[in-house]
Amino acid sequence: MAELPREIRGVMVPVTEGRLLLPNATVAEVISYTKPEAVEGAPAWLLGRLAWRGWRLPLFSFPMLTGKLEDESRSNARVAVLKALGGNAGMPFIALLAQGFPRLTTITPELLIPTSDEHQFAAGVRAEVLVRDDRATIPDLDVIEGMVARAIAA
Repeated sequence: MAELPREIRGVMVPVTEGRLLLPNATVAEVISYTKPEAVEGAPAWLLGRLAWRGWRLPLFSFPMLTGKLEDESRSNARVAVLKALGGNAGMPFIALLAQGFPRLTTITPELLIPTSDEHQFAAGVRAEVLVRDDRATIPDLDVIEGMVARAIAA
């Protein structure tokens, strides 16, 4: 059996009221925010669709999806294009509204500390952790992709 890597490269993506911790390999590109095309009947957290490299990417707000905010600022925002992992050929990428540029970080088991918060996580949240002195949320990308796909299909 192959040994797991001792460290992985991660990305801390700033969102309103926090940071998301993602594997670096998940982030395809960071682009400037442009107003997306509305998706009729979509929940508020699905901000619309953006044109990117021939794709129409669904753009979502993580704090709105998890119920932390009713709306999120778009002034000076960026968009993190994420590789979708669910195998949906029609949606190989999704777009996350970010409040600045992601920051690279190296993650080791010693640096990744689960918080002692003993509560039920919102849909789309896998864990809440401390990375060095930074509090971060690890999103559940499988759940988020499913939510986005259902919102687009509705």
